[in-house]
Order: sequence, then C-alpha cells, then structure tokens
Amino acid sequence: MFSFISKQFIDILEWQEEGDGVLAWRYPMQDNEIQYGASLTVRESQMAVFINEGKIADVFGPGMYKLTTQTLPVLTYLQHWDKLFESPFKSDLVFFSTRLQLGRKWGTPQPVTLRDKDFGMVRLRAFGIYSYRITDPKLFYGEVSGTRDSYTVDDLEQQLRNQVVATMASTLGGSAVPFLDMAANQGLMADTIKTALLPVFARYGVALDSFAVENISLPEELQKAIDKRIAMGMAGDLGQYTRYQAAEAIPLAAQNEGGLAGIGAGLAAGVGVGQIMTQAMQQTLQPAAAAPAADAPAADAPAVPPADAGDSPQAKLAQLKALLDGGLITQTDYDTAKADVLKKLVG
Repeated sequence: MFSFISKQFIDILEWQEEGDGVLAWRYPMQDNEIQYGASLTVRESQMAVFINEGKIADVFGPGMYKLTTQTLPVLTYLQHWDKLFESPFKSDLVFFSTRLQLGRKWGTPQPVTLRDKDFGMVRLRAFGIYSYRITDPKLFYGEVSGTRDSYTVDDLEQQLRNQVVATMASTLGGSAVPFLDMAANQGLMADTIKTALLPVFARYGVALDSFAVENISLPEELQKAIDKRIAMGMAGDLGQYTRYQAAEAIPLAAQNEGGLAGIGAGLAAGVGVGQIMTQAMQQTLQPAAAAPAADAPAADAPAVPPADAGDSPQAKLAQLKALLDGGLITQTDYDTAKADVLKKLVG
C-alpha cells in the first residue's frame, strides 16, 4: 500500500525543448505511472513514441491526445490489459525533434587520394555544409538512439560525417572530372553526392534535406606547383621574358648606390663603358631572330662611338657623354668618370 501511495500519477506529458541540439528525449518516468485519460501533447516539429516492455507500441505525430483504450490500440494489444486502462499504467515515452538541423558541417580530416587525368594521382581536401531531419522516429529509435535518456546532434554526426566522406570519395573517384574543372562543377557534384547519400541517411530514419560543397582544394605543395605552371603559361616565350628582365635590370642598377655609380671610374680607366653597355643592350633588347630592319638605330637615338675607336681620353669622354644622353648612367656617374679621366690626362 505504501509503495502504491508513493507513486505519482502523470496526467500531462509534453516536451518543451529548451535549446537546440537534442534529437531524442526520454520523458522521466521513474516510479511514476501514467494516469488513464492523461493528455499527451506533441508539438509541431515533434513526434512521440510509446515503448512498452521494450517494444515500440505506438507513434504519435503533432497534436493533443487523450490516452485511452481508443488512442492506444497497439499498446492494448501488446499488454492485453483486462481493465482496459481504467487504472494507471507504466510505459516509456520518447520524444523526437523533427526540426531541420541546419548548417551542419562536413569535411575531410585527411586528404582523399584520387586519380586525375591532368596530374595523375592527387590528394584532395573538401568541406561544406548539409542539413537533415528525423522522419521515421521508430526506425531512428531502433537503429540509433535506443534506450538513452537523450540523444544529441553531436552523437549522430560523427557517424554521418564518416558516411559523407566515404560517399564523396567514391563519387569523385568515379566522376572522372579533372581537378581543374571541379570548381565550375561544384553544384552538380553536390547534387550527385546528395543522391548517393539519400539511402544512407534513410537507413537511420533521417532525411537529407540539402547538401553543399563549399570548397575543394589540393595540399599546399601541389597547389604551389600548379601556381608555377600557371605563371609559366602567362610568361609565354621564356627567352623573350628573360631578355625583358635583363633590360629592366640595367636602369635599376644605374640608380643603385652600389651599381654603375660605384664602378664608373674603374670602367672608364680600364675597359670602355660604351663597349660593355653596347654589347649588353644588343644581347638583351634585340630578339633572337630579328629582321635586319630592326637593327637600324632610331633617328633620334644618341650616337655611340664604336668599340674600336681607341682608348684615348677623348674617346672615353665621348662614350661617357653618349651613355649620359641615352639615360644609361646618371649625371653623378658621368661626373665621377669624367673627373677620373681628366685627372689621368693631366697627371
């Protein structure tokens, strides 16, 4: 008698979700019994499952129910109560959230190795988002959540992410789409992966609502190799590109404190600056197979004395003046070299 009196009779059963992330929640019924005619409230985005003696007895969608013989026919059949529920009864009740679980992230923790027709074997990384909802609580209870008091999104998604990565690898491997074309086909690729995942999710009583591939990338070292290949393609004729770089370096060296200004006097006293610079300009600025007309000097170009004009001071001064007029050396270079030539001439 004392044990019976100590029990509480439940007359209202409901789940007021206090936050996100819980997929299944067992109504606390320890030492409690459900009053005959009790009210069961299942809200929109919820479903409820009665468990009797370890077996699923009934599934309730959104609505309000009076728990009587008429509303629990399956439970009546399993229990064979001769009192037709006209007394409190003991059973388990599990609520399930059927809301969309949005913005769930997936990604490849390790690169996935695939065969690519452009690069041979490549290792890809990918990530994106997906959303899902519980559609079959009976199947979800039997396959996933079981007898736990609560089952959360985090509990489920480790398994789901593994399924996503495995399906993605097999789908990309069989698609034969080169990596360079994948960026333009991410939408189509996501639809293909989603189609392959639908039966995988349905096995757990879960419906996959949306699936998106946000990024597919290569390991850093392979991406650098591709960047170099792109740069080479943009450069075009590497020989012409090299000559262009050499020509650009000459005025930069003249402006440098340690460039032509530092060696002007020595060049003037020794080897003719004009001869060296003329040969350098001919090698860097003229194309390898230029037409004869391209070798003709421009009409307004300053005259440069020939390399064999002699080593006289007058010839050296003329060479320096031609380099100055042509913009190949600065005024400081010219003054320094000129002073050195004149000093040797007077001395």
